[in-house]
Amino acid sequence: MTIYDIFQSAIAAKASDVHLVVGMPPMLRIDGELIDLDAKTLTAKEVESLSFDLISADEKRRFIESKELDFGYETEDRTRFRVNLFYERGNVGMVARVISNCIPTLEDISTPEIIFELLNLNQGLILVTGPTGCGKSTTLAAMINYINNKRRANIITLEDPIEYSFKSGKSVIVQRQLGSDMTSFSEGLKHALRQDPNVIMVGEMRDLETIATTITLAETGHLVLATLHTYSASQTVDRIIDIFPPHQQNQVRMQLSTTLAGIISQRLIPKQSGGRVAAREIMINIPAVSNLIRENKIAQLRTVIETNFKKGMVSMDQDLKRLFSEGVITKEVAQSYMENPEFLEKFRLM
Repeated sequence: MTIYDIFQSAIAAKASDVHLVVGMPPMLRIDGELIDLDAKTLTAKEVESLSFDLISADEKRRFIESKELDFGYETEDRTRFRVNLFYERGNVGMVARVISNCIPTLEDISTPEIIFELLNLNQGLILVTGPTGCGKSTTLAAMINYINNKRRANIITLEDPIEYSFKSGKSVIVQRQLGSDMTSFSEGLKHALRQDPNVIMVGEMRDLETIATTITLAETGHLVLATLHTYSASQTVDRIIDIFPPHQQNQVRMQLSTTLAGIISQRLIPKQSGGRVAAREIMINIPAVSNLIRENKIAQLRTVIETNFKKGMVSMDQDLKRLFSEGVITKEVAQSYMENPEFLEKFRLM
C-alpha cells in the first residue's frame, strides 16, 4: 500500500486525519474516532518510506535536523493534506489532516448571522479558537471566502502550511507559507504592512511577538483574523494577556479592549445521526465586554455573554442546549461538553 493509496482511502472514507505510527496499521480519524485501516501493521522502515515519499531531499534534510516538519501535500485530484512529520522513540511518525478541495461557505457550516456582521467590519481583531481538530481552519477559510466574494480588498494570509487554496474573486488574495515564503509569523506580519493589506489572516498566534504584532495590526486599521488553541472566550482573553510580561499587561488590556471585535470558540460535537456539528461560544466586544477586559474582570465575561443573546452572543452551554433541544445531539453528549451540566437539567424541568 502506497501513501497515495492511504490518502485515497482517507478521502473516500471522509476522514479528517491520517495517522502512521510504527507498530500499528494506518489509522483514520472518522467523525472524531480513530479507526484502523484494513492493512497490516507498519514497521519503522515502512513508516519512514511512506512519509519520505511526500518530501524533497531538502525537506528530508531539514526534518532530520529539526526532528519536526510541517508541509502541505496535494493529490492528483487536488485534495490537500496538512502533514506533520515527527520522531517518536527514534522512529518517524506522521499525521496528515485532510483539507477539502471545496472551500465551504459560511452557510455550509451553519454560521450565525452575527459572524457575517463582524466580517463586514473594516478593522478589528476576530479570533477563532478551540482545540486541535475543531474546525478552526475551515471556519477561517469560509470567512476569507465570504470577504473574497463580497468586497474588494487585498487579503494576505500567513499559514503553516497553506491549507485551502483560494482563487481571487472581488478581492486580491496573497497566500504566504511559513518556511518557503517567510521565516516566521511575526516577520511576515511586520512586512505585511508594506503590502497594502485590508484583511490579514494569521494561521496561528503562537508566541508573544506574533500576538503583539497581530494586535497592533488590528489597532492600525486592518481587519485581522487569527486562531488560538483556547477553549472559551474568557480563557482566550486570559491567554493573550498572560503571555505578556506583567509590566505590559495593563497596556495590552487597553489595546485588546478597543481592537477586539469578537471571539468564536468552537467544538465539533458528535451528532445523533452520525457525523459532527459545530457548537460555538460567541463573544462580541460590546461596551460591557470592553470594560471588563480593561478592568481585568475576565471571570465576569461569561455572565455578559449569557445575558446578551439579543446582541448575537451565546455561551457554549447555551449553544449545546440549543443543539440538544433541536434533537441534533443527545443529552449525554451535551452534558459531557458542558461546563455546567446541571444547566441542561434545569432546562428539562422547565
